[in-house]
Amino acid sequence: MGTFKIKDKEIYNFCSPYIIAEIGANHNGDMSLAKQMIDSAVNCGVDAVKFQSWTPSSLVSKIEYDKNQTYNDGDGGKKHFGSLKEMVEKYYLREEQHYELRDYCLDKNVDFCSTPFSIAEIDLLDKCEVPFYKVASMDINNVQLLTQLSERGKPIVLSTGMASIGEIDYALELLYKKGCTDLSLLHCISIYPPAHEDINLNNITTLQKTFGLPIGFSDHSIGFSIPLASVALGSCIIEKHFTTDKNLPGWDHIISADPFEMKIICEESRNIAKSMGSFVRKVAKAEEEKKSKFRRSIVAEKDLKAGHIITNSDLTSKRPGTGISPELINHLIGRELKADVGADVLLKWQDIS
Repeated sequence: MGTFKIKDKEIYNFCSPYIIAEIGANHNGDMSLAKQMIDSAVNCGVDAVKFQSWTPSSLVSKIEYDKNQTYNDGDGGKKHFGSLKEMVEKYYLREEQHYELRDYCLDKNVDFCSTPFSIAEIDLLDKCEVPFYKVASMDINNVQLLTQLSERGKPIVLSTGMASIGEIDYALELLYKKGCTDLSLLHCISIYPPAHEDINLNNITTLQKTFGLPIGFSDHSIGFSIPLASVALGSCIIEKHFTTDKNLPGWDHIISADPFEMKIICEESRNIAKSMGSFVRKVAKAEEEKKSKFRRSIVAEKDLKAGHIITNSDLTSKRPGTGISPELINHLIGRELKADVGADVLLKWQDIS
């Protein structure tokens, strides 16, 4: 359970992270914009672009629609418009658009994936041959959805926002019983954006130790510092909302990474993963080769004549490190010189009786 594959990429703690650009509904129902976002994400270096698969009837009930007849962020309708139902109707991905975007991703050599919110959408994503299923935090207790997903024979990436350890454990036990073993949990805070003191990145370590699974991070913070910090804790997957323009109308653009930020996340997270290295202390070959240049050797402080008995004040240490190591100075004190040694000259063993 400590490792699994998404296509050919091995997923495990402290690996070079699998990076998901979460476009979600940021395409705003516009396939041209969706493709621009895919192109931009690919240029940033992501492994996958992810969408969300829901319909007006699969996610929100009538009572919720009735409560949200206006849905405005107080900015003159810049980010939202009309009612919740109107926005859902505009922003949801139609079935044929799933195939269109899947094919576009194939052409761009980037993984296409999505989050299903109903069994019908699981079936649709099956037909799209997604490499894994992403489960939203809201569905960690959705027994019907988890049961269906566990029977499809694909890896599952499960976000843990709003969930207690007990709820996470219950969801995992359900998935294990149904035969799913290729699993990753994503530490997640379901606030957009969260306060820094609420992010609790140390929970990544807690989840690693508690469940023995590859643990990633689904990030809703502003900027790129927090997901990069997660990599130093071993985060194997980074999911980050993505947009080409934070000022576009829509739900998530303002908390999404733009291309500048996503490129930094892609490049620097992989550098961090490489830099974490091993828990075993060892000197790299390139560093070993520096010893002769950077370390010191024992030299004479002043001109010394043959027959002189060496004292501590006769010696010091200077670069390069090609002579007698300064750690051996006590082996020289009290011994007789066999030959003259000039000031600031490296001593050699053949000079010593």
